Amino acid sequence: MTLFDLAQRVDAVARLSGRFVLRSGRVADEYFDKYRFEADPVLLDALAAEMAALVPSDTEVLAGLELGGIPVVTALGRHTGLPCAFVRKTAKEYGTARLAEGADVAGARVLIVEDVVTSGGQIAISTGQLRELGAKIEHALCVIDRQEGGAEALARDGIALRSLLTRADLDRAAAAR
Repeated sequence: MTLFDLAQRVDAVARLSGRFVLRSGRVADEYFDKYRFEADPVLLDALAAEMAALVPSDTEVLAGLELGGIPVVTALGRHTGLPCAFVRKTAKEYGTARLAEGADVAGARVLIVEDVVTSGGQIAISTGQLRELGAKIEHALCVIDRQEGGAEALARDGIALRSLLTRADLDRAAAAR
């Protein structure tokens, strides 16, 4: 399956039409529901298989961000054989009280894994928190870069963003249907 084929499958599954109120309060007639491709095990596995080639060779731990990055990092870990950490937005206040569950990130070369990047804000926040725990982070990897300034914002924080697909890829895929 080609990358274009994957873009067509993701677009067909996740692009919704209707009336949607966005987080900003703006109303849109189109919405991209990333959980629809994450909930499809066959599609998610195909995406992770392609993403494996984008993992920097010196990566020691894959760190998936809550919530959407968790299924992606799990599938990616299966294809790379690398251990995974599951990163919360805030450390839990009970039990282990950890920010990152699973693999230890202290002293490790960590790749941040996310589903969709828009502004890059959560990646920047989580990277800062993980760096405080001793993680060495230079890269982030996402399924889709919405091309709304996230890559540039992350670069200012010393994080190079790699993406499997872009908004432009999905728009081309939609136009071909």
